[in-house]
Amino acid sequence: MDLQTAEQRINELKTLLNQYGYEYYVLDNPTVPDAEYDRFMQELLKLEEQYPELKTPDSPSERVGGSVLDLFEKVEHRTPMLSLGNAFNEGDLKDFDRRVHQAVGDDVSYVCELKIDGLAVSLRYENGLFLQGATRGDGTIGEDITANLKTIKSIPLRLRENVSIEVRGEAFMPKRSFEALNLAKEENGEEPFANPRNAAAGSLRQLDPKMAASRNLDVFLYGIGDIGETGVTSHSLGLDYLDQLGFKTNKERRKCPGIEDVIEYVNSWVEKRPHLPYEIDGIVIKVDSLEQQQQLGTTAKSPRWAIAYKFPAEEVVTTLLDIELSVGRTGVVTPTAILVPVKVAGTTVQRASLHNEDLIREKDLKIGDKVVIKKAGDIIPEVVNVLAGERTGNEKEFHMPTHCPECESELVRLDGEVALRCINPKCPAQIREGLIHFVSRDAMNIEGLGERVISQLFAEKLIADVADIYMLAREQLLALERMGEKSVSNLLNAIEASKRNSLEKLLFGLGIRHVGAKAAKILAQEFGAMDHLAVATKEQLIAINEIGDKMADSIVTFFEKEEAVSLLKELVSYGVNMEYKGARPVSAAESDSIFAGKTIVLTGKLEQLSRNEAKEKIEALGGNVAGSVSKKTHLVIAGEDAGSKLAKAQELGIEVWDEERLLAEFNK
Repeated sequence: MDLQTAEQRINELKTLLNQYGYEYYVLDNPTVPDAEYDRFMQELLKLEEQYPELKTPDSPSERVGGSVLDLFEKVEHRTPMLSLGNAFNEGDLKDFDRRVHQAVGDDVSYVCELKIDGLAVSLRYENGLFLQGATRGDGTIGEDITANLKTIKSIPLRLRENVSIEVRGEAFMPKRSFEALNLAKEENGEEPFANPRNAAAGSLRQLDPKMAASRNLDVFLYGIGDIGETGVTSHSLGLDYLDQLGFKTNKERRKCPGIEDVIEYVNSWVEKRPHLPYEIDGIVIKVDSLEQQQQLGTTAKSPRWAIAYKFPAEEVVTTLLDIELSVGRTGVVTPTAILVPVKVAGTTVQRASLHNEDLIREKDLKIGDKVVIKKAGDIIPEVVNVLAGERTGNEKEFHMPTHCPECESELVRLDGEVALRCINPKCPAQIREGLIHFVSRDAMNIEGLGERVISQLFAEKLIADVADIYMLAREQLLALERMGEKSVSNLLNAIEASKRNSLEKLLFGLGIRHVGAKAAKILAQEFGAMDHLAVATKEQLIAINEIGDKMADSIVTFFEKEEAVSLLKELVSYGVNMEYKGARPVSAAESDSIFAGKTIVLTGKLEQLSRNEAKEKIEALGGNVAGSVSKKTHLVIAGEDAGSKLAKAQELGIEVWDEERLLAEFNK
């Protein structure tokens, strides 16, 4: 390649990588597989090495991260958060080892850690208190996301020692949280997240910390920004010190005496990776000795003492054979890609979620297309994009139906929703999915009555609604495939045991729209019995903290239906419990406390009580502790460093107490 051709190609690569980097780091919406990005970056690095005179300051090879969003206050990192160089095979790891030994001699050991696929964060503590948290940003300037990071329960707000320290880690969304979040989004007709990494980044960039709190994020700490006066002499001792302070570190780390041990560790995780409860995209290898790290130093963008081994690409190419439709329990019609079977992350994939019609249009999917497939969170197969350049002209357009594929009722798109819905309450698919939901773990938890058995019973017309479950006879169950005497006995015992569940389990199982497991428990605690809830008015419902207009309307509508009234009577006749069995909070009528019947918000740091202790005491006296200040708030308890909640309370003219006044009331 001559100089002119090299210059042209470098410019093309810079344009591509800058665009892909912007989509990945700024928009959290990557349009190409990671393997594609890595391939272009490796090509650019090789060309710049071959033609150093063509390397410019704006080259993506000089960048540490993406541009900073303007949504949050900017924070300058005291110590830059550098990115890591990449290794893609054993040869790259051995080259790294050779460079290290050339610089510091033969006596070298490494620490290997799982490379968590999330959002890099920096946490600053002063005298043991969590003061500020920030994203990496461009490595020098990040975003202040302190309020959102405080919602992650594994981040300590106070350390076990009163030290001032800056630590680095990776915030992430566990696979289970990711699945639950996307399921909720699909049920609400919203666009799901592409993967847990994007979900974590999007959650921590929410302006409302309550939204971040609802996402159930987690964090692993992996280093100290500035060792300072800690006395730590190695990376492994630094991780032990973080444990000592109360931080959460990843226990899968291993100290390796040589590169062959590193390679063995890397290879072991290629196989074990799918079984983790969170997503990883590689292994980080670091020289253990901090003295040797200082000797090795850094380049402008990366430390010479560390490298990231990237796992083989998790995205593969296959062919879209067809698009199949399914109807969920709320009537949402979901398209699913039917694929030529292909291996992804160790399993064979032949189906992938397409979520909704808008996604099909956005990706311009056609039957017969070559498509890139990945496993979001190593669990949920999805179509990433289309290889439009490989079309032959024989591909066919897909059109969503106008009528339900199960019952032929006309499909509708409700205001503000992306999804199409079947609104026929007698749709067989919705009834079947509702039955599956009723017996699920968070609902009535009838072990042995899973999707396969429910589908068989429904197909044989042995059950048509949830009450029929309690009419099932031993002979009927024995006639099902793969059901023997023992499994039938266990199942009948599980059905009988479910009759004794507390009210909230039944409420959630009934599938009342917008009523999740948490709301079901709140309703059960508040009303105590199903017959009390059944006659509640909308005004009574919205007076309860965390019950909004939509949910209240849905509850009232449910209990107004003749079918619901009849179903509940039938369940009662079969002995299904209709009362709350847990400890109920003291009601306003039962308490003469000043807190009785009032909504109270706690903000700032309390000195003599933990937040949970204060909450429990207030609720024991008949009060309700809410997470945010509104016109419904009666009282705000403000500790040290109270912020926006205190300001809003003052703006609304709400009474404010300090901790001393609160304790005086408790001690009366």
